[in-house]
Amino acid sequence: MRHLSVFALCLATACTATPSAEVTKGAPLDSSLGASLPAMQGFVHGATVAPQRSNREIARDFLDLEFRMESGRAIPTFTRFDGTVTVRLQGDIPTTAPAELAKLISRFRSEAGIDIRPAQAGEDASITVDFQTRAQMQRVVPTAACFVVPRVRSFAEYKAARGGPEVDWTSVTRREHVAIFVPSDTSPQEVRDCLHEEMAQAMGPLNDLYRLPDSVFNDDNFRTVLTGFDMLMLRMHYAPEMRNGMNEAEAAKVVPALLARLNPRGEGLDGEVKTLAPRAWVGAVEAAFGVRGASGRAAAAQNMLAIAKAQGWREDTRIAFSYYAIGRTTVATDPATAVKAFAEAGRIYRSLPGAEVHAAHVDMQLAAIALSSGQYDQAISFVDRALPVVRQAENASLLATLMLIKAEALEGEGDAAGARALRLDSLGWARYGFGSEQQVRARMAEVASLAARGRRG
Repeated sequence: MRHLSVFALCLATACTATPSAEVTKGAPLDSSLGASLPAMQGFVHGATVAPQRSNREIARDFLDLEFRMESGRAIPTFTRFDGTVTVRLQGDIPTTAPAELAKLISRFRSEAGIDIRPAQAGEDASITVDFQTRAQMQRVVPTAACFVVPRVRSFAEYKAARGGPEVDWTSVTRREHVAIFVPSDTSPQEVRDCLHEEMAQAMGPLNDLYRLPDSVFNDDNFRTVLTGFDMLMLRMHYAPEMRNGMNEAEAAKVVPALLARLNPRGEGLDGEVKTLAPRAWVGAVEAAFGVRGASGRAAAAQNMLAIAKAQGWREDTRIAFSYYAIGRTTVATDPATAVKAFAEAGRIYRSLPGAEVHAAHVDMQLAAIALSSGQYDQAISFVDRALPVVRQAENASLLATLMLIKAEALEGEGDAAGARALRLDSLGWARYGFGSEQQVRARMAEVASLAARGRRG
């Protein structure tokens, strides 16, 4: 399940759980940019980076991904599709979805070795991707951006079976058909992100782990497209050594040799095998990024950090995420504390293989703080460090936000021409990342309001 993103720019006022909630009315575009937005930009997927961690560590990750649910419930048996996997889109299909699915299927075939193709007309699909309005979906699962369900083929079937054993993943012994539910009225990037994560979970591991720095199988939502680690998990999932009905002990016997065959470079690397996060820490995460008031979120973030320290986590994404949460929840009320927390989160993330995107998110927050305090050179420095990482990670919404921050900083330094060119360049990415013109304008207004604060300061 991909949860609603809560990582919006949130420096103008206290953060809320809804992206761009601080801006309720978009400001007009600079008249020099023209009356309409430029054409939408898109990414061409580059070379996938192989996992940079040890096979010993990855083996534990694989077992925890395969034999646990996100809720913490155990999955008694390993399951997968037998034979060719077929996929169908239905419902109010967004215009970008067919092309995104075609690119994703190509990656599954080439990088994970999965026999997968689009379903033909009249064929019973293994995976049905059903597009519904966000409002319809949230009436059923309020916190989910998108989700996957076994043994149903439509939203109507899911609503009829919801809460019963038919849609309980722990009762599945063999995957035959599943449905993925994705909002039809969302940005092209969110459509793509949902396809990546939910297609991977429809075919492979069902769990998410906060400890993973290099995977979309992580509820922190920092990564948006499938990584080399994720493709390795799927290649293992469909390897001949694995079979339907295996329990965890049986899988554990074959995983080391399987990893040695599929990821030989990981045999020579050192790495710490990490345990599951306690449910108290996960609950604190949900509270820190949930819908409760600002004071409640700040207390939950402090609780995250206290539990992380008690667990002895040091160079670990989970303690870095705890510092990030403190930064997020104190940025409006105590900027000095926020800067220290973001800086510590960034330091830890930069020490971990695969956590470069996480560090780039931190740099975006620090750049926004620098912009709001009139430190234009610092804002530009943070943006410039993050931009190459974000391009490689194919995150258009973050890319556009960084470019808008830098444009405002250039404006503050007196480089009006450079600011205008960069702002114009950002808009094509913003269309992909944020979707509607209203959302694009809202993000522009939000960043501009930070720059205005810097000028007043």
